[in-house]
Amino acid sequence: VKMRIFNADGSEAEMCGNGIRCLTKFCYENGIIRQKSFDVETLAGIKRVWIIDIENDEVKTVRVNMGKPIFDRPLIPMVGEGKCIDEVLEVNGEVYKVTCLSVGNPHCIIFTNDVSSIPIDRIGPKIENHKIFPKRTNVEFVQVINSGEIKVRVWERGVGETLACGTGACASVVASYILGKTDKKVKVRLAGGSLEVVYAGDEILMDGPATKVFAGELF
Repeated sequence: VKMRIFNADGSEAEMCGNGIRCLTKFCYENGIIRQKSFDVETLAGIKRVWIIDIENDEVKTVRVNMGKPIFDRPLIPMVGEGKCIDEVLEVNGEVYKVTCLSVGNPHCIIFTNDVSSIPIDRIGPKIENHKIFPKRTNVEFVQVINSGEIKVRVWERGVGETLACGTGACASVVASYILGKTDKKVKVRLAGGSLEVVYAGDEILMDGPATKVFAGELF
C-alpha cells in the first residue's frame, strides 16, 4: 500500500504517524488488505504496520515501526554539520535549547516545565519557519512527568497546533531518552489522546488507537 499525506496548507508531508494507523484500519476493515501485518510505502520509506488489537473485525490498536531516527543535520534537513542535541537556537531575540531530528520528517524538540504555559501560537510559527530549517520543521514542546511518561504539545509544519502528532511523539521520546530524561518505553500524553512509544535498539515502535469518526463520499 502507498500512502501520501497533505497538510492543511497543501504541502505534502513525508510521513504521518497518526495517518498511517488510520490507513491501516481503513485498509483492513474495507478488505483492501486482510493481513494483520503489511508494509506501507511513504516518502520517508517503507513502514511496517501490525494490527495488535481487533474486536469483531474492527481494528482498535495499530503498531508502527517508525524506523530509525536521523540526527545528521543535512538529512533532517537543518543548516550546519553534525548533530543538534540540546543546543541553543535564537529566535527573534529569544533563546531556546533545542534537540533536532528526523523521524521521516523534521522535528525540533524543546523541553519545558509546563507545556500549558507555552504561547505556542506565537513561538511555533517562528521556529517552524526559522532559516536554519530549509524545509521548515515541526515543533514539539515537551514536559517530562516521570521516566515513563511525558506530555507534549505540537506545532505542525503547514498546519499549526494540532491535537496529536505520531512522528512528533516518537521524536519527543527519542530526544527525552538520549538526554537522560526518560527510559526507552514512554507513554506520550497529547491533547487528542495517548500513544505508547518504545525506542527499541535503533528503531522506534509506536502503538496507538485508530477510531472511525465519520464516513462520506467524494464527488
